[in-house]
Amino acid sequence: MKSPNHAANQPSNGSGSAPGPKLYLVATPIGNLEDITLRALRVLKEVDLIACEDTRQTQKLLSHYGVEKRTVSYHQHNEMTRAAELIVDVERGASIALVSDAGMPGISDPGFRLITLAIRHHVPVVPIPGASAFLAALVASGLPTDSFRFSGFLPPRHGKRRELLENILASPRTQVFYEAPHRLIETMEDVVEVLGLNRQVVIAREVTKIHEEFLRGRAGELLEKLKQRGEIKGEITLLIGKSEDSIQTAAAKAGVRARLKQIMTDEQVDQKAALKKVAKQLGISKSEAYRELQRSK
Repeated sequence: MKSPNHAANQPSNGSGSAPGPKLYLVATPIGNLEDITLRALRVLKEVDLIACEDTRQTQKLLSHYGVEKRTVSYHQHNEMTRAAELIVDVERGASIALVSDAGMPGISDPGFRLITLAIRHHVPVVPIPGASAFLAALVASGLPTDSFRFSGFLPPRHGKRRELLENILASPRTQVFYEAPHRLIETMEDVVEVLGLNRQVVIAREVTKIHEEFLRGRAGELLEKLKQRGEIKGEITLLIGKSEDSIQTAAAKAGVRARLKQIMTDEQVDQKAALKKVAKQLGISKSEAYRELQRSK
């Protein structure tokens, strides 16, 4: 086991220690202002300029730690022109720190264009790691972390969102997304419809903030809880467990056609209504039940 001072005692040969102007990618707190590293604070104090997603938001952090530094806006609406301007500044000798409103710049936030432009111009790009909402949510979720996929924000449109969920139906890994609070119930309805009532889901809300909350359980249960709660506020990370398609469940799916015919006969309902009942009984989505029905023909 390495001693606590092992890393500190090692010589630093990375681009972060080399002299000359650089582009620093500085992670900032995602809620709690204490979640910033000593290295990040040092870099913010030493650079010539800080490029911010929102200068007003970043100024709260800088003021809290007594950092007096010139800032400039860098966001999705001006990154096309501002990225080129910042690279010119670096080539003239300036060191620049890029920060987002919260977390690591470039992760579901502006930054990619500036980073790739810096690399093309042979400007050293130095990551200063720190807080990340999806990683914090993942490790505290209780879902498997040995294999996972982070896909940013879910599509806002119903059709595209369902299509994405269809693609992870049999996923062998934990899926991690960001979602807007006003769309959460609608999204969970799609999760239940596409992935089934029993899919393991974790909703992490306001991670590291005062009202931090983790809702863990089956998709159907969590959907009902959300509907009872009403308005949902705060930043949301949605985590979906990997497929639990057991032999028993597979056998149950194979009987979809027989069960469908029985319900249609006994209850005198059409195929659509019967299919919905079958899906509910088996704890799978209606679309999944329909696919099994097609396979059995």
